[in-house]
Amino acid sequence: MSTAISARGLVKRYGAVTALDGLDLDVPEGTVLGLLGPNGAGKTTAVRIFATLLTADAGEVRVADIDVRREPNKVRRVIGLTGQYAGVDENLTGRENLEMVGGLYHLERQWVRHRASELLERFALVEAANRPLKTYSGGMRRRLDLAASLVAKPAILFLDEPTTGLDPRSRLDLWAVIEDLVAEGTTVLLTTQYLDEADRLADDIVVIDQGRAIAQGSSDELKDRVGGDRVEVVARSMDQLADIEKALASIARGSAVIDPDQRTVVVPVTGGTGTLLEALRVLDSAGLHLDDIALRRPTLDDVFLSLTGHAAQASQEGS
Repeated sequence: MSTAISARGLVKRYGAVTALDGLDLDVPEGTVLGLLGPNGAGKTTAVRIFATLLTADAGEVRVADIDVRREPNKVRRVIGLTGQYAGVDENLTGRENLEMVGGLYHLERQWVRHRASELLERFALVEAANRPLKTYSGGMRRRLDLAASLVAKPAILFLDEPTTGLDPRSRLDLWAVIEDLVAEGTTVLLTTQYLDEADRLADDIVVIDQGRAIAQGSSDELKDRVGGDRVEVVARSMDQLADIEKALASIARGSAVIDPDQRTVVVPVTGGTGTLLEALRVLDSAGLHLDDIALRRPTLDDVFLSLTGHAAQASQEGS
């Protein structure tokens, strides 16, 4: 599989602040790479360099096997970019915005009109096509912004926090569009702090902090680094906690964690759902009646906190 995006030793400084400090990454063609990190980690800076909007202080970047520093115009012909905030003109209609983008690419006018109609239909914006953007909802603006990045049919798409500020339904709609694009062969580099977004969309994830990559792998691989499955039991009373811990000792693969305030006992386990059934059996045999029991897997939130020391949060990042 060919590499669509490659960075080696990427460095970018803003005065005394180092936004990127030797970042390396690779994105194979036709895949989604999720770039995760806390505010100020350097995610947006990296995207702006890949998209030729900034010049790195050091390091090499190749997009579609083109040197970004030496041939930025060639790179711009094969990429699309959707930033954190809608990059469309609110005084123009949806159709006019898409046709304006086609003009900026110097595409043939009649082809652009056909492409605009195609995209308006794909993004469920036909009814609003001739309305000024100032009348659009936030979700409609984001859909149009993504449509604008696709006018020239780019092979590589940079999505910088594309669902920031959207309601849950609008986020799901955009996710479906992104999945369709990847199924058609588009390569996507996605920055996000919505960890469920990376969990669903990304084939591979790079976690960056303070401008460096600190972990890489699939969602499942990163979760495995934090730890395996665990059985979580909520007791009916604090008096049961010690008995629950003792009963679960036969299936535990490590020390139990007891929280008296929450009346919970959590034990690390292996074996998936079969282990949950075994836990129910041993607890029932011990005559212990519970308020709740569940099998938990580590989440990307757990991974994020474990690796960076920061909780994920809604982004207001500019770097």
